[in-house]
Amino acid sequence: MTPIVRLALEEDIGPGDVTTRACVPEDQPARGHFLAREPLVVAGLALLDEIYQRPVEPCRRDGDRCSAGDILARIAAPARLLLERERVALNFLQRLSGVATLARRFSDAVAGTPCRVLDTRKTTPGMRALEKAAAAAGGVANHRMGLYDAVLIKNNHIAAAGGVRNAIERTRSSGLPIEIEVRSEAELTEALAAGATHLLLDNLTPAQAADWVRRIAGRATVELSGGITLANVRAYAETGADFVSSGAITHSARAMDIAFRLEPNS
Repeated sequence: MTPIVRLALEEDIGPGDVTTRACVPEDQPARGHFLAREPLVVAGLALLDEIYQRPVEPCRRDGDRCSAGDILARIAAPARLLLERERVALNFLQRLSGVATLARRFSDAVAGTPCRVLDTRKTTPGMRALEKAAAAAGGVANHRMGLYDAVLIKNNHIAAAGGVRNAIERTRSSGLPIEIEVRSEAELTEALAAGATHLLLDNLTPAQAADWVRRIAGRATVELSGGITLANVRAYAETGADFVSSGAITHSARAMDIAFRLEPNS
C-alpha cells in the first residue's frame, strides 16, 4: 500500500469505524458501485484496488469522458469494508477526476494548434504523482516532477547567481535539460546570447508573447506562463509558442460529483 493511501485510511478510520461496527453485522456481504453524477473525465480508478485491498471491477478507464449516470467501477466485499473505506475512495476519485476534467478542458481549448499544455508543481503536498497522472489522463503534458529532474532557472535564481548568463553557465554541468525564465527584453537578449535553448516567458499579454516569439524566431523552445486560464489559453496558444503552462490545472480543480451506492446482498 502506498504511503498516501495508508495515511488517508489511518486518518479517516483511526482505531475503527464505530458507526459501521455498531449497526452492520461483521459477515454481511454487499456490492457497490461508483457513479458519476455529472459529466467528467475520470481518474484515480487504479487506486481502488489498493484502497479496498481486493480487485475492483473498473467500468471505465482513466482519461475516459463520462456522462452523468455512468458507472465508473463495481466492487463486491463485506459491507463493513465498503462502508469504512467509502469516503477515502471518493476523496481520491473526486479530486483526481477534477484534475483530469480541468486538464481536458485546457487540452480541448488549444486543439488544432501546435501548442501543448503543461502542468506545474503547484500540487497538493503528498499527491503530486497522483495529480500529475490525472493531468496526463486529461490530455496535458507533465512538466518536471520536482526540483531534481530538470533545471528551471527563475527570477530569484537569476538574482542569486548574479545575472542570466551566470545562471545558465553554472547549470550546464548538471547534464539536465535547462529552461530559463525571462521577464524583460534585456533578459531575453542575454539568454539567447548565452545559448539558452528553452525559454519561459512569464506574465506577458498574448500580443507581447506573439511579438517575443517572432523575435526568438525558432532559436529556442518557448513556454508561456503566468495568468493562463481557460478563457485566454487559446489566445496564448495561437502566439506560436511551443507550450503554455497553468498551475490552475492542479491547484484550482474542483472535486467532481461522484457517489458510491451500496447494495446489501439478498
